[in-house]
Amino acid sequence: MTTSDTPRSNPTAVTHEVTNQPPPLLGHDAADDAVLLEGVRREGAGWHVDELHRFGRHVGSGEAQHWADQANRHEPELRTHDRFGHRIDEVEFHPAYHALMDASVGAGLAGAAWADERPGAHVARAGGFMLASMLEQGHLCPVSMTYAVIPALRRSPGLAAVYEPLLTSRVYEPGLRTPTAKRGLLAGMGMTEKQGGTDVRANTTTAVEQGDGTWRLRGHKWFTSAPMNDLFLVLAQSPGGLSCFLVPRVLPDGSRNTFRIQRLKDKLGNRSNASSEPEFDDTVAWLVGDEGRGVRTIIDMVTMTRLDCVLGSAAGIRAALAQAAHHARHRSVFGALLVDQPLMRNVLADLSLESEAATTLALRLAGAADRAHRGDGGERAFLRLATAIGKYWVCKRQPAAVAEALECLGGNGYDEASGMPRLYREAPLNGIWEGSGNVNALDMLRALTREPESLEALRAEIEAAAGADARLDAAWRDLRTELARPEDAALRARRVVERAALVLQGSLLVRHAPGAVADAFCASRLAGDQGLAFGTLPAGTDFGALLGRLPG
Repeated sequence: MTTSDTPRSNPTAVTHEVTNQPPPLLGHDAADDAVLLEGVRREGAGWHVDELHRFGRHVGSGEAQHWADQANRHEPELRTHDRFGHRIDEVEFHPAYHALMDASVGAGLAGAAWADERPGAHVARAGGFMLASMLEQGHLCPVSMTYAVIPALRRSPGLAAVYEPLLTSRVYEPGLRTPTAKRGLLAGMGMTEKQGGTDVRANTTTAVEQGDGTWRLRGHKWFTSAPMNDLFLVLAQSPGGLSCFLVPRVLPDGSRNTFRIQRLKDKLGNRSNASSEPEFDDTVAWLVGDEGRGVRTIIDMVTMTRLDCVLGSAAGIRAALAQAAHHARHRSVFGALLVDQPLMRNVLADLSLESEAATTLALRLAGAADRAHRGDGGERAFLRLATAIGKYWVCKRQPAAVAEALECLGGNGYDEASGMPRLYREAPLNGIWEGSGNVNALDMLRALTREPESLEALRAEIEAAAGADARLDAAWRDLRTELARPEDAALRARRVVERAALVLQGSLLVRHAPGAVADAFCASRLAGDQGLAFGTLPAGTDFGALLGRLPG
């Protein structure tokens, strides 16, 4: 063979021309979402829609998406000592994390709603919180705890007078400094210990009263997130029983309080957020609420963080659905767009149905919280029971829904660059934090037993749709029978709370969603005309109407 006969490649051949791939989902308004906006308006915050659109454009921007990616790729790092050997117990974050925090605190997602007298302020905040959750969930842990701390702190008016104006600020000012010298503060919570976990009454951290109005704590907490926050509510055993205390990282005189960070947790997801094990040793604290009533005091904070778990999970489902819908609208398979393929239409419609039910319930809870804080006793009773129900069910549904949405993208969804793996790693989190599934199912039983007015409030909410759909009416009758059975109540708790969630969602959708959405929900979730996986809606479903509710 001569040199001229040697096979050669064609340098002009195009081997990597990109076709049949969707464009990046960037540069859009994440608040351009009928389900979200309808819920915000319905629950009393229509005045906030323009601001939601502004924040939605931020969430959909390439810059914000890059921050979300970078904050999770460059994880927080613990610095226990400085180079001279001084103990500092500081956590360093990537600049992208600080950018996310600055945007979310500036949007009023931390404590600002408590300083806003307008009806619907907490609903407005919930809408923004959902948008921020669609962007990146890790940084919202300190944001959520700061929002949630206010009701508990108000049990000690003197402490609230000092710290509440700074906790309700829209200024993000990182770094450990004298709290009252800063323009804005963040709060955290330390409840669980390694020997007890959820059983906080097994805590062994001790509190000893001093003669100057302070207490001294000694002990070790097991899972305290956001250790660079300024203030923490913690539980400790005092002579009068388990009590709640305020622990600042920096004392009023500018000196560092003892807050030894033993290590940061190596977590499945939520990688942008630092979760730690702090040790208290002669740590200065102030009593919050009554001595011996620590659980009752801090439960005010837990209730509000549970609300954020529901909002965050509903948002996580919606973020994954938006990615799946965007992919299906631009990807062709077997000669047609994915979104036009019958089976994919079933999957997306089913996911859309799940997402709308979750979002509608989450915003209904936010509306109840807003009205309860303004003195509505009926809404307070509803919130007590419905928060446990929503926390159980919506958080349970997130992992399955995100996994199905990821599968819609195929191998592309398994690639880190798509953002779907991060959504998937985040998906189990809200089901664990602030009480796992069992805790919330049993909490529902406690509410039914100890606060019968909460069942009456739930009944009124569900029966507001009485007569509108026979399947809903039948499901409510069956649920009432289950609720009235005392035997084996704990054993059946998950079945009951699941059914309560579906009946409540059904009532909300029958009253507020388009008829096709309500019909599909009642047929599949209440009447059982559905398989065990997503994408098994019956043939008579109005798929076009459901797909018309897709975000994006």
